[in-house]
Amino acid sequence: MKPAPFDLCLAESVADVTAALAEHGEAARILAGGQSLMAMLNMRLTEPQLVIDISGIPDLDRIEVGKDGITVGALVRQAELAAHEEAMAALPIIAEALTHVGHMQTRNRGTVCGSLAHADPSAELPLLLLLLGGHVTLASARGTRQVAASDFLVGMLSTARAPDEMVTHAHFPLPPKGARSGFREISRRHGDFAIVALGCIAQGNSVRLGIGGVADAPVAVDLGDVTPETLPEALNALAWRLGGYDDIHATARYRRELIRRIGRDLILETIA
Repeated sequence: MKPAPFDLCLAESVADVTAALAEHGEAARILAGGQSLMAMLNMRLTEPQLVIDISGIPDLDRIEVGKDGITVGALVRQAELAAHEEAMAALPIIAEALTHVGHMQTRNRGTVCGSLAHADPSAELPLLLLLLGGHVTLASARGTRQVAASDFLVGMLSTARAPDEMVTHAHFPLPPKGARSGFREISRRHGDFAIVALGCIAQGNSVRLGIGGVADAPVAVDLGDVTPETLPEALNALAWRLGGYDDIHATARYRRELIRRIGRDLILETIA
């Protein structure tokens, strides 16, 4: 299939984008890397009147590493972030997770902020933003605002972004000094959508666990201090609380079992 007809705006600034969004609202879509949008256009899952190409906007392709974390602009490709040695040394959990994001070809085009804005519940980058307590910066003709990941990721392919707003930056905070991290994912094939993805931040035996692919949006929970003896009960309770769902890839029961088994191995390895 081919997309339905639409108008194209080649934005030269964030102001161009916000002005177009203010005029067209839900009838407009933003094109950055296009790895999600182009497929949706081709299948006519979305039929916007206007597509706004932001690839020509300067300064949105920057990666900034600060004392409190990493900030990436809306045009930073996933492959560019993975190749940024300083950023990946500061947050190795992102380096680990990015190897699971699609394939080399898609990472060369797909953007970090585009994945966050798409908000697939199985996607790795929204999970990490939530796990690390990060936020996104949204811009509109009304001004800018920062929204925490816990408020931004509201459901299946759904965010708190208003129709007249664009994501300009995402900020991934550094975990506490001395904390250890780990990431695991189960998919039918490497690069496919995650059946279950798990990220862990541990400071001593105090654990924060992020889970994707089980609910309508990623979930992050503080498990507190865990031991090899108490961990199975904590993960079992969490698995039942999340419930899971059946689809063509896996059953809810299988997803719950992955939380128990993969979660146990990941946490024990991280706190060791």
